[in-house]
Amino acid sequence: MEARLPEALKDAAIAAVLALGLFAFMLGIRTVDAPGELLLAARPGLLFGAVAVVFVGRLLLNLFIWNRPETADNLAKLGAVAAGPLAKLGPSVPIVLLAVAVTLPFLPFTDRYIMDVAIMVMTYIMLGWGLNIVVGLAGLLDLGYVAFYAVGAYSYALIATHFDVSFWVALPLAGALAGIWGIILGFPVLRLRGDYLAIVTLAFGEIIRVVLINWYSLTNGPDGISRIPRPTFFGLELKRSGEMTFHKFFGIDFSPMQRIVFLYYIILVMALITNYVTIRLRQLPVGRAWEALREDEIACRSLGINTRNTKLTAFAIGAMFGGFAGSFFATRQGFISPESFTFIESAIILAIVVLGGMGSQIGVVIAAVVMMGGFELFRELEEFRMLMFGFAMVAIMVWRPRGLIAHREPSVFLKEKKAVSADLVQEGRG
Repeated sequence: MEARLPEALKDAAIAAVLALGLFAFMLGIRTVDAPGELLLAARPGLLFGAVAVVFVGRLLLNLFIWNRPETADNLAKLGAVAAGPLAKLGPSVPIVLLAVAVTLPFLPFTDRYIMDVAIMVMTYIMLGWGLNIVVGLAGLLDLGYVAFYAVGAYSYALIATHFDVSFWVALPLAGALAGIWGIILGFPVLRLRGDYLAIVTLAFGEIIRVVLINWYSLTNGPDGISRIPRPTFFGLELKRSGEMTFHKFFGIDFSPMQRIVFLYYIILVMALITNYVTIRLRQLPVGRAWEALREDEIACRSLGINTRNTKLTAFAIGAMFGGFAGSFFATRQGFISPESFTFIESAIILAIVVLGGMGSQIGVVIAAVVMMGGFELFRELEEFRMLMFGFAMVAIMVWRPRGLIAHREPSVFLKEKKAVSADLVQEGRG
């Protein structure tokens, strides 16, 4: 240990200096509202406390954890043990998760706050499953998925408000319009791959957002669209007053939770349909073509697979499910504006897919619950919320670089159906 002490101190000092540079503005300075002006207040105690924690932590890691011959083996074994339950999820786990999701509104601890969070999580699960078709199955890196989310939301809002169409009629129309825009995006990027594809899709998402802001005559610009109609239960409105209301028809007392529970079951059914369709598509020739395209586009083309149609179908189907989720978002909020469809939304959805394990359906569910639930757990930390959330994401990617679910059962198998290791395929999934 004495031989390693000088080197460990040097490494810890370098880490402390880097932490000082990173935390100087995030922790060392805070804005304070004053009459007629905005002042900057220094917080040296918090800043140097964080730097000291980094220095001591780095020093202890160097002395007692790192630079030991058995460390790599121990970490590998620890990771294998910790990830074992995730890597080998049995068929009972999805059933348990489904049972919890179905019975959640009736559990004794469920309240309005929990239901709102559950609706948000289910929305992101549906978005994650939609993007998983494009990124996880077809291997096409899409950084502008929020554009289809926005197209679905605005399509439903405009159709419902201008033509007085119900949610159930406008929903498929909004999904179809989002799918058409997916095809429109797909044509210019047929010859692109990798980073170039990501840049073009990112630009597409920004183009849609800028159009929504500036096309004031149609989208109402930054002011957004309000008074978006709510969904009805077979023509019965879930509100306090009216002629055909849900509580009057069934002879029960009115409760605001009735509409919340109804919205929850709508997004739950929509998400389950998305999951079912995705699983079925994987078993069809188009799904196997997506996976072949993901592994090697040149080999896929040499096998006679039409890569153009394969890419377009992935973009269109993924965009369609994003449009469905956008329609639900619009009817749930009752108000939409371009500020709801920024790049950060695309980043969050992509992070859910990557952290869960690209191509894994159950991984998307776990990642969505962890990420969106993490936002709520860190809400009390105020300005440290995103910092702590970023640390958590980095820890997950260090612990499980292939995602929480790195193993997956193959779509097609010969004689024996078994999971394929993430290390045996190009994109890190079976």
